[in-house]
This record gives sequence, structure tokens and C-alpha cells, in this order.
Amino acid sequence: MTEVTFGLFDWIDRRPGPIGPLYEERLQLLEAAEAAGFFCYHLAEHHATPLGMAPSPSVFLAAAAQRTRRIRLGPLVYLLPLYSPLRLIGEICMLDHLSGGRLELGVGRGVSPYEIGYHGLDPARTRPMFQEALDVIVAGMTSARLTHRGEHYRYDDVPMELAPLQRPYPPLWYATSNLDSVAWAAAQGMHLVGLGPAEAYRPFVEKYRAVWPEHRDDPRRLNPQVATPRIGINRQVVVADTDAEAEAIARAVHPRWAASFVKLWADHGDTTYVHRVNLDAALRHETILVGSPARVRDQVSRLIEATGVNYVICCFAWGDLSLVQSLRSLRLFAEQVMPAFQP
Repeated sequence: MTEVTFGLFDWIDRRPGPIGPLYEERLQLLEAAEAAGFFCYHLAEHHATPLGMAPSPSVFLAAAAQRTRRIRLGPLVYLLPLYSPLRLIGEICMLDHLSGGRLELGVGRGVSPYEIGYHGLDPARTRPMFQEALDVIVAGMTSARLTHRGEHYRYDDVPMELAPLQRPYPPLWYATSNLDSVAWAAAQGMHLVGLGPAEAYRPFVEKYRAVWPEHRDDPRRLNPQVATPRIGINRQVVVADTDAEAEAIARAVHPRWAASFVKLWADHGDTTYVHRVNLDAALRHETILVGSPARVRDQVSRLIEATGVNYVICCFAWGDLSLVQSLRSLRLFAEQVMPAFQP
């Protein structure tokens, strides 16, 4: 059986009730994930949508760093066009020190044109902004002084008083659902995360594995500290004692998550992502893993075999799932699913 690492993904999507207790529940879930041996907690960044109640991932991750000691932590992803690169360098360095060198640094430009537009940016122009911001951030984390003169950002001999604890910087990650972006991420040496049906993701993994070694010796390649990249896939998970109980839970909690996922798109009359929230299709394609431990173990086995990934990121808290349900699901997964894929 292929050895695979398991991580945790979170939107912190909204449920009825106050937000403070929601944050506290997620921190408790994170503590449980650390005790269960999960590798990393990955937090999404979203704006102006119930899909994400952590529009500033750094703030929540700073809290998470104080509640944990071993599990690694990181945004998946920071939406770079929305930041001042100089300010974000400072946040990254602070988080790396606050966590004792446990930061995993996911970067991207954002999938939702509506979220980007609310910030006064043209979504069509974010690709060059992303690339330039990434260049600035890497330069700032690896230099004593920062000078940059580009189309979008200009810095003149800025003293870099903060440096990350990890050298040369925290490992970089890239998340994409675009096959064309996979070759870029692989050439850069970044860890990769994707989603979707297993058969559709297989070409992403094959492309990545073909391109990554071709650029191993590129002088400007990122992540020089990474010997073996993680190639991951994201899955929502519900585990219960029986298949019937797990499916009943999934059907009860899914509508709220689905409504949150498509809300901004629906508000703008855009049906692009409607197919992503069909539960019956998700169960059929196993893009949401639901069942008893034995059934979910088989689903994970098929997922690894079909895709070739070496990292599975699980979301145990979504929609109307209670903390009790999420903790139980995580515990069953950790005790009866994960050991089958680890030495």
C-alpha cells in the first residue's frame, strides 16, 4: 500500500450563531487533529462570502499556533494580489516564529472574480500581480534589504528586520484546478494541491511528476529545501459507525455548505460552479468521502490508486456539522483509516 500523509483543510464556513464560538470549535478540532497525527492544517482565504469566516488567515493561524505544538499550519492560500507584499512578508515571518517554524506557505491569486472585484481589482490583471508579488515576497524573505521596481510594486532599499525562522523560507504551496498551471508549479518546485474526481486529477499528477525533476537544478527554482514534493488532493469527509448513518449526516449538513459555496456566483447569476455542489454526483465520484471506516478506507485506497497522490487533505468540519460530529469523524478516520496507509 502506498505511504501517504494526511492533512486537514478548512474554510471555516459560516453556521448560524455567533462567530466567536465557531472559531473556538475549530481550534478544538485542530487540537484533536494534532493529537491524531495529521501533518498540517491548511486554511482557505475568502472574502465577502459565508464560505469563509477567516478573511485574514494570519489572524486565525496565530491563534492556532498558540494552541498547538507539532502540527504544521498554513494558508491555502494567501490571495497575493490583495496584499501589500512588504506587509505580508512581516506577517509570514511573525507566524513562522510564533509557530516555532511550523508554517507552510500557500500562495495564489484567487478563484472567485467577485471576491477580487470587491477589493477594486480587475480579475483579468491578477496573474501578473500574483507573480510579481511572489517574486517580492521571496526576495524579502531571503535578503537583508529589499529593492524592487516592477509594474505593480516598488520598494527602495527597505531594511528587512524580520526573517522567517525556517530557511530560506517556509515551504511554498500552490493550489489549482487548471492543468496549465500544474507545469508552472512543478517547475517552481512548489507543493501541489488540487481537487475534483480522481480520474480527472490523474493528468495533473502525471504532469507534475514529469516536469518537477526536469527543473531540479534551475538556479531560481523555489523550495530548494524540499527533497520530495507533496502532491495533494482535497476531500470533504464524513465517517460514522455505519454507511447509512454517515450518508444521513452528509445529506443533512450538505445544503448549507452548498449554498455558501455558490452564494457569490448565484448572486451574480453565474451558474459556473453549480455542478460542484451536487451531493449525489459527489458521492458517485467520491469527491466527498462518506461512510463507515471500512468504506472510507476503501474510498481512500481507490483515490490514491487512481490519482497517484502522496498527500490527502481532509475537511471534517463543513456545513452544519457539529463539533461533536466532526470530532467523531476525525477520530474514526485517524484510528481506522489512516493506519492502513502509513508504516
